[in-house]
Amino acid sequence: MSPPPARSTQSTAPTLFSPSPDHVRRQLARAFTTSLTHADPATRERAGKRARGWRDVLAGMASGTLRVGSRTPVAGYPAWVTPEVLHGGFATGSARAGGPLREFEAEAAYHAGVPAERAALFAYHLTEPGLAALWELLDSGRYEVSLPEEAALLTVAWLVRAGETDAAVGLVESLRPFADRLRFLPRPTERPSAARAAERPAGLPAPEAGAVHRSTVEQARGALTARAPKHAVEAQREALSVWRPFADELLGHWVEFTGPEGVVPAGVVPEGAWLTRGRELLDRYARLLAAHPLTGRHRRPGSNEGILRGALAELTSGRELDARWAGLVRVAVTGMVRKRGLPGSGRHTALRGRQAAQAALPAHHALAHLVAERLAALPQESGVVGVAPFVAPVTAAEELRTGLPEGAEVPSSVRRVVDGTRSAPLGTLVASGIVPSAEAMAELVPQLVAAERAAVYRDPELRTLMAANYRAFRGRRSLLLVDLARQVAPEELPWVRAVDGHAEGDDATRSSAAAAARTLAETAVEHFPGTLLPNPLVRELGALLAASGLDAPLTEELAADIFMGRFSGKFLAAAGIAAELLGGGSLYERYYGIDYAELGALAARRTGSAGGGRGDRGGNDEALKEFARLCHARAGRERGHDSVAGHGMVIEQAQILTTHNLATLVRRVGIAPEPGWAEAARRCFGAVRRLTERARRSPYPLTGLKDAAYAWRQMVFHLSVCGEAERAEVLAWLPVEASRHPLVASRLAPALLGLRHVAEGGVFDAEGSARAGRARRLTGWSVSGHWLRPDPWK
Repeated sequence: MSPPPARSTQSTAPTLFSPSPDHVRRQLARAFTTSLTHADPATRERAGKRARGWRDVLAGMASGTLRVGSRTPVAGYPAWVTPEVLHGGFATGSARAGGPLREFEAEAAYHAGVPAERAALFAYHLTEPGLAALWELLDSGRYEVSLPEEAALLTVAWLVRAGETDAAVGLVESLRPFADRLRFLPRPTERPSAARAAERPAGLPAPEAGAVHRSTVEQARGALTARAPKHAVEAQREALSVWRPFADELLGHWVEFTGPEGVVPAGVVPEGAWLTRGRELLDRYARLLAAHPLTGRHRRPGSNEGILRGALAELTSGRELDARWAGLVRVAVTGMVRKRGLPGSGRHTALRGRQAAQAALPAHHALAHLVAERLAALPQESGVVGVAPFVAPVTAAEELRTGLPEGAEVPSSVRRVVDGTRSAPLGTLVASGIVPSAEAMAELVPQLVAAERAAVYRDPELRTLMAANYRAFRGRRSLLLVDLARQVAPEELPWVRAVDGHAEGDDATRSSAAAAARTLAETAVEHFPGTLLPNPLVRELGALLAASGLDAPLTEELAADIFMGRFSGKFLAAAGIAAELLGGGSLYERYYGIDYAELGALAARRTGSAGGGRGDRGGNDEALKEFARLCHARAGRERGHDSVAGHGMVIEQAQILTTHNLATLVRRVGIAPEPGWAEAARRCFGAVRRLTERARRSPYPLTGLKDAAYAWRQMVFHLSVCGEAERAEVLAWLPVEASRHPLVASRLAPALLGLRHVAEGGVFDAEGSARAGRARRLTGWSVSGHWLRPDPWK
């Protein structure tokens, strides 16, 4: 199930979702409650921080210092300043590069001999010694840019050294008004940037070209070091290693007196030696109780162990056991013997041997700490080429140092953390399962795109700096925007504009960017069938395609709760490309009832007008209005105020008309998944089946049904672009495969009948049904009950 889409770069004026104080108050209340009641301290701390942020949002909205929906939401800050953004795209009013001085800033001020103030640091780094310090960082690469603003002064220093004095002065003037509030310095590091593979420590293999990693060594070490003992596990270990053996001793002591039948001899006084050993057992129990407090079952007076201790206490105190005590002892002794056997018997010994072996297993948190120690000698800001040595069994030397047993295996929970640091080509990580979803893949793509985008800079120091700046920029959270406003782009940063003249793209860099985009798109389509390309991945693919010079407009998944019925120009442009690929009677065109000839003419009308083309603005706005009217008509919705589900139906029709980027990637980018389109269709149906089954079991099935419909749409697209013979083979395979899952097959039967109906030349009526039979067209959104929705009573 895919997560809700991020706030799109093509947002529209809100209707149902209103940036009102009531919504903010609800978010504040939720965060405040979590900060007070959650069991995990770290979660409470994060919730408390969110609550403070929502309070700032409320205050800013009340005072007018926050403009929700604007590209410049914080009064006094230009668009390029990175804002602090909460869930839903609300800016808090703070800049992420603001706040108190960081430790490295204070240290830099101390060494520079200036006050520990940002304005003083800014002024110092414009002096000759300050510029020399920045040049040293540029040359060594020993810096980290976590926010784009931290690349600003390094860019000034590069411009000065390159003789671009006017550009440097202009950049300084853009930054100076904020020098007292924002951090424009990078954090120095001990080792060079990961991009400088040639400067890696001796003996460490360099990663392959295009290698990426999900987490750095430093992040993995932090996660492993934070592992703490789990109470349930340690309580079980205590029970097996302490209290079970003690219970055996207690039982054996009583069997000496009563025999295995537990019969207390009438009128017989236990021997003095037996009573002495009994007192020793009770004394030892008191000591064990103080030293091992995790488990409590043995404390219960009514348990077998509690009965035997209580009876023993009676006897060692000089009192005889009455009939009640004698009966309880008999029940306790016989019950324990019957369950596990007599202490020392073969059955009992085998059981305790297995339990002792289990108790002796090293704790997972101890093994996690050991692996963290192994990682300590590596460069902390990068990934690991080969992770096997760091998750190998415990060595003899490590046993001597830590007490962990030699040969102990590192558990899978620890291995997964280390696997996240593996540095390898993206396709390798996806195929190995380290990258499990398209969303996880989207998190890694900026590492690749940064290198491609920075390749246009010939100077190696500038190239490294701009790559670091791009990676930091992609950590910027999207704002809630209205009126077709666009999110801030990297090219709008003053320091990026200042070095624009040094970007010299050529055929090689454009070809490389196009190839990277093609590989990324093919990887997503091949390995994550039936999944819409997540918005962050669409954004990175768009950046690569812009660098390649290809005319390939990509569209984001829009959020239904802030949609008001308008689409930007790239939606119509993408629909025109879909018409080029699928027009002329394709299965996709007939299944969804599209007139691609008419739609292609509409797209051409806008493209051919003045200022048209692939941009979001300009061109024939009437064509865009007609496209929006078409989407509303196909969804059966009137324009204007509507429900979220009604908006979703309109957005889904836009996705259907554009194929949500698939046609653009095939027609303009040239993707061709390695297994072929027929196999891609089969994998999509597998996703449809899994999502439908999940929705059948879920108390909230609608999201799963929408995702199933999206996967179905991609399957229909794949069938439309594969060969006729392959298509016929897959169409014959679908009902056979569905029959292997009877519960899902009955749900999907109308959709399968509908697909076969269209493949055989039939058409759907205006309601998406065939004129005869149960055949239905499968779409995701509905304002009424969805026909695929499971019956709650079945």
